[in-house]
Amino acid sequence: MGILEKIAEIEREVARTQKNKATEYHLGLLKAKLAKYRSQLLEPTGKAGAKGEGFDVMKSGDARVALIGFPSVGKSTLLSTLTETESECASYEFTTLTCIPGVIQHKGANIQLLDLPGIIEGAAQGKGRGRQVIAVARTADLVIIMCDASKSHSQRELLEKELETVGIRLNQTKPNIYFKPKKAGGLSFNSTLPLTKCNEKMVQMILHEYKIFNCEVLFREDATPDQFIDVILDNRKYLPCLYVYNKIDQISIEEVDKLAREPHTVVVSCNMKLNLDYLVDKVWEHLDLIRIFTKRRGARPDFGEGEALIMRNGSTVEHVCHSVHRTMVEKFKYALVWGTSVKFSPQRVGLQHKMEQDDVICIVSNL
Repeated sequence: MGILEKIAEIEREVARTQKNKATEYHLGLLKAKLAKYRSQLLEPTGKAGAKGEGFDVMKSGDARVALIGFPSVGKSTLLSTLTETESECASYEFTTLTCIPGVIQHKGANIQLLDLPGIIEGAAQGKGRGRQVIAVARTADLVIIMCDASKSHSQRELLEKELETVGIRLNQTKPNIYFKPKKAGGLSFNSTLPLTKCNEKMVQMILHEYKIFNCEVLFREDATPDQFIDVILDNRKYLPCLYVYNKIDQISIEEVDKLAREPHTVVVSCNMKLNLDYLVDKVWEHLDLIRIFTKRRGARPDFGEGEALIMRNGSTVEHVCHSVHRTMVEKFKYALVWGTSVKFSPQRVGLQHKMEQDDVICIVSNL
């Protein structure tokens, strides 16, 4: 029996098993086996180079956004509208057969947008070009799931399921669980709060499935068995996701209003160019980027177009120094900062000071 057959068999058993107190350990064990087989499917250990490769697109710009959806939902039209890149658009399915990169310029940032071929149900198992599309999605900083507003809501759930199957977790944070394998000493299990979804026996059964008998486990949140399995495998990718519903000109205003109120959702019409500016603003917001302006001593800040440093939210002065020049940290003396991150302007700060949106920084180095 191959891996795909084993996965299908376990999925059927999970579906027909009633969820109650008596079956929770059995379900936990089935989920552990399922995750193990899916992991083997994603990263085969047989031949060298057997692992599914992504499309050959070099990562560039300040961030990368992957555009994923079923065929003919308007991905290519969106790319052509938001960037200066021409991606072939047509009314038939599978118009795009490879990865088409484009660049969105917004607030001084260059955001790489990838138009990926439409994926089909079963992409995680390699149907269509699903394995390659998903490989690219794992390298992105943000995933845009594009749906057709005039079609069934199940398309979004199917896409989420395909990404979930290969270890991409959308709009989730990594579980706060400490896990450290050891060479001896058995299982050391602790938690900092009462657990309602998992317990020591469940943890032990899951660890035994992965042939782990000596380790330290500390739950710092009330996590589920699935989340604990994610921590053990340590190959999950946690990505922000934006759901974009296209073709809103084909549905009623009540349906548009209902979709727009859902979390992490933007409604657009690519053909009529409706709401695209708002979409770009939401992309910036979900990428969690900030602009930092620099200035020389005695000079005005460089507020010109393209002069800002584009950084991740939470970046420190040390990150800014590395962005300016790799030797800047070695020569660093102190920095003067103007903006919302300081109590008064300018304020003298050190390397560990956290920068905020539109701060101005003057770096003073040892001569």
